[in-house]
Amino acid sequence: MITEPFFYLVAIPAVFLLGLSKSGFGAGFGSLGVPLMALAVTVPEAAAIFMPLLFVMDVLTLKAFRKELDWALFRFMLPWGLLGICVGAVLFKTLDSHTVAGVVGVFAWVFLAQRKLFPPHADAPPPGKLWGALMTTTSGFTSFVSHSGGPPVNAYVIPLKLVPTVFTGTLAAFFFVINLSKWLPYAWLGLLDMRNFATSLALMPYGRG
Repeated sequence: MITEPFFYLVAIPAVFLLGLSKSGFGAGFGSLGVPLMALAVTVPEAAAIFMPLLFVMDVLTLKAFRKELDWALFRFMLPWGLLGICVGAVLFKTLDSHTVAGVVGVFAWVFLAQRKLFPPHADAPPPGKLWGALMTTTSGFTSFVSHSGGPPVNAYVIPLKLVPTVFTGTLAAFFFVINLSKWLPYAWLGLLDMRNFATSLALMPYGRG
């Protein structure tokens, strides 16, 4: 496992922010996890270290909200999210690590700023399917490259004004499948190894946000 002290200095807060986001508090902070950890390791390695942590967090969240689910919305979003995963896998294979890091940084700042610059209005009409497809595909892509799929999909789902528990349950199911689908392409990219897995286990206790 990774033993450098500086890595854990940035990795522990990164994992804590992700756990906090998964628990329903500070939803945007989870997008900072990979960029923060990438101060100490490469973006692909940071993303790989997060994989086992995400699996455990997703299982716990889905277990708590498994009965609160908008199936029609889930069925609409899932194919577009998986399309984004495919795009992310292809670009991850072809782009160099510095370009991927730049893409991650841009998306992190753009979606963290969106709620401040363009807050949703209570009387706004629900967004259309085209916007939903675009944002959900973007969510799959950003989820693959930096585990930050929440902000773009929230840009579509929040204006739908779902009951809070249904909102949480639907996104829990969506990200459970999306994150599960990333294991095979991550293995194909050579990102899953025992060093990263052991590091994930060492960080596991800090994900209880």
